[in-house]
Amino acid sequence: MMKRKIPIKEACVESTDQAVNAERNGADRIELCKNLDLDGLTPEINVIQKTMKSVNIRVKVMIRPRPGNFIFSHNEIKLMEQDIDLCKKSNVHEVVIGVLTSSGIIDTIETKRLASRAYPMAVTFHKAIDQTKDILYELDRLSRIQEISSILTSGGGKTAFKGQTMLRKIIDQYGRRFNIIVAGSITHENFDEIHGLINAQEYHGKNLIV
Repeated sequence: MMKRKIPIKEACVESTDQAVNAERNGADRIELCKNLDLDGLTPEINVIQKTMKSVNIRVKVMIRPRPGNFIFSHNEIKLMEQDIDLCKKSNVHEVVIGVLTSSGIIDTIETKRLASRAYPMAVTFHKAIDQTKDILYELDRLSRIQEISSILTSGGGKTAFKGQTMLRKIIDQYGRRFNIIVAGSITHENFDEIHGLINAQEYHGKNLIV
């Protein structure tokens, strides 16, 4: 399958109105969250359902029950499963997850559990991967979880610009296994520069679409 040459732009939004505006202004896909000031939490089910009825492009939903770290308790994992079930019933196209262990590596057991629960929805592993010590090693581990199809990452940097070297390595080594979605302070103003440096197929940002 040939990769499309025009990169996909994924708009990160907090409301149905923002989703509608993003689609109108050229977004190819939506990631729906709440509390972006806390790096995104699971939105309310009524917002999810309203958004699904209001846009014609693909919608991804963040599954994250609380702010802070990505080390989740058994009860929090159960809550995430319930939210995944609600997304499935609402015909959401994809969910976005990320779980780490207390030692700072990806919790592949819980990630597999959530990803399997999400089927047949697609699954993105989010920027929790940027908090790990060895992103390439973690990608190898994630590659064994069949249900994970996309990775959202800034290459371990605070911004995509700072993570550009690692991002190019990620795309080179894992771009055939995963859809690599580049994130990290990407805006409509710096998009052309970032794309020129990284040449990814997919980009993500809350200010990517005007």
